[in-house]
Amino acid sequence: MNQTHKYLFGFNAASLRLNETVNIERIFREGGYANYNDIENREEIIGKGNNRTSIREFRELISRLQKLTSEQKNVLINGDLTAQKQIAFLGVCKHYSFIRDFILEVIREKMLVYDYQLTESDFLSFERKKLETHPEMERLAESTLRKAKQVLIKILEQAGITDSVKSQRIQPQLLSRQVTEVILDDNPEWLKIYLYSDAEVMKMKQTYGKH
Repeated sequence: MNQTHKYLFGFNAASLRLNETVNIERIFREGGYANYNDIENREEIIGKGNNRTSIREFRELISRLQKLTSEQKNVLINGDLTAQKQIAFLGVCKHYSFIRDFILEVIREKMLVYDYQLTESDFLSFERKKLETHPEMERLAESTLRKAKQVLIKILEQAGITDSVKSQRIQPQLLSRQVTEVILDDNPEWLKIYLYSDAEVMKMKQTYGKH
């Protein structure tokens, strides 16, 4: 989880898109497809009139689904709305290490010192820091980075990490036992994207982990 990966910015094409993500997984299962790319009628699933836009969004959503375990996708399909959002957010963080790093290095660190306000300077500091270690960011147009920030802010709101796009107040997270277990079975480190401290993660492992 702590490996350095080249940052991908495909999330600029789609925010959390929870309903569409759930629909793709349901259609995939019900249709008995061998591959997500075999699914037809993508424009109808995405709900976009532009075919190129639909294909791009569809590609990003299936990339996120492919990062989830079977058990996590079961929760995505069968869980309540909160659980669905949390699993969809997990797929986002697994696929886009830029977002994962922002959560862990900025939002979680603020939360651990009881600072619940996300600010413009938080984004700027993170961007400048990552330009030093991710040369691929230097090749991006300023408009692309600006769009990335806008979509990231939207994803944080949609996932319930912040209360709204406008106020950007960080919200404590509460995972159900069902969500906690499917993450523990995968990698306990992913619990940290829900802003839990190391001590809290350890306690969750002791409480819900398989012995």
